[in-house]
Amino acid sequence: MSFNNLDTLYRQVIMDHYKNPRNRGSVEGDHLTVDMNNPTCGDRIQLQLQVEDDVVQDAKFDGEGCSISMSSASMMTQAIKGRSVDDALKMSHIFSEMMLGNEVDDDNLDLGDIEALQGVAKFPARIKCATLAWKAMEKGVEDNA
Repeated sequence: MSFNNLDTLYRQVIMDHYKNPRNRGSVEGDHLTVDMNNPTCGDRIQLQLQVEDDVVQDAKFDGEGCSISMSSASMMTQAIKGRSVDDALKMSHIFSEMMLGNEVDDDNLDLGDIEALQGVAKFPARIKCATLAWKAMEKGVEDNA
């Protein structure tokens, strides 16, 4: 696949998650809530996580922001549901490395649609947009530990 076709595909995946977000809403039952914002651009997210026996049972978000931040939140919640907290944190580390433009070893963790965001590394001003939901997840699980 040529670079232009790959770039187009990645844009389509990002816009699909932006226009049709997965896991937008509220978690039922006991959960932890993390509110974060990016003061640079005004993106904000409220992330709700239901963690039981060190496994992310459910993850939902609400908020406002650009297509990158909201797509990333959609992709992240989809990716971490049903995973151990350790795996969710590993995915976050891999994602952070990807945003820095570093080669990543996915450590056998399927990143799925998240790989569509790797082009954000070329735009340093947008990296905080892409990592906002991931930072909220890290804060939530670390504060809950």
